[in-house]
Amino acid sequence: MVIDDSHIDRFIAERIINKSNFSESTILMSSAIEALQYLKNVANNDDLPQVIFLDIRMPEMDGFEFLKKYSELPESLKRNCIIAMISSSADINDHKRAKESPYVYCFMEKPLSNEQLSKNLVHY
Repeated sequence: MVIDDSHIDRFIAERIINKSNFSESTILMSSAIEALQYLKNVANNDDLPQVIFLDIRMPEMDGFEFLKKYSELPESLKRNCIIAMISSSADINDHKRAKESPYVYCFMEKPLSNEQLSKNLVHY
């Protein structure tokens, strides 16, 4: 799942994910609110994303607010998903906050690239 308010960044992420054969399918969400609704309504664990690429800077609900709401979801859901924060932010506090979250597996710079997938998610 890619959660990003930027159409261009979602498009790039989807292309990289597909070209690298990282995933069989990609779920694209334009907002954190939309993604939370999807996760809350998933009836079957097979429909859960294994990896969530989460942008930090988004209107309405940013990536850190998403993480707070995500923490309230059932444990069975959280056990099946890992979160990779993606951002073009150079703010060291964003990197620090991401690393402090128990739900964030890694932090990657935008735009997403094949090299980043290989480097950060090779063991997943």
